[in-house]
Amino acid sequence: MLVAGIGNIFLSDDGFGPAVVRRLPPHREPSVRITDYGIRGMHLAYDLLDDWDALVLVDALPDRGAPGRVEVFAADETNDPVTQLDAHAMNPDAVFSMVRTLGGTVPPTVVVGCQIVSVAEGIGLTDPVEAALAAAADAVDSVVAELLDRQEV
Repeated sequence: MLVAGIGNIFLSDDGFGPAVVRRLPPHREPSVRITDYGIRGMHLAYDLLDDWDALVLVDALPDRGAPGRVEVFAADETNDPVTQLDAHAMNPDAVFSMVRTLGGTVPPTVVVGCQIVSVAEGIGLTDPVEAALAAAADAVDSVVAELLDRQEV
């Protein structure tokens, strides 16, 4: 299982994904890899060519009226296109398209995201998004544990 933090740390709250994965300790299960991809979409696409059972994508979400709210959803169950998951140049839909173009298959994907306040230039998260980091890290741990349990069945 791959846990991928994505986002641009130079665009305020867009750095949410990398901030969350930096809080996570190395996973005790060797089949789980936690990586801060930042804005390296091609790197993520190439890594997704490996045989992963699942992808947990940690990313900033557009503000829909609840800045700092952590949301967890399966990427294929949302009514929003994947292209709207992020507010930065690394577009998950483009990454997934590249994986398919290279002959790979995108694994089942769960998104752990946080509604943002700002993606203005600047280093550091806004207060509501910073306050959501612990809850987001807990959500990632829960998702990973649930996905691992499903694999054992």
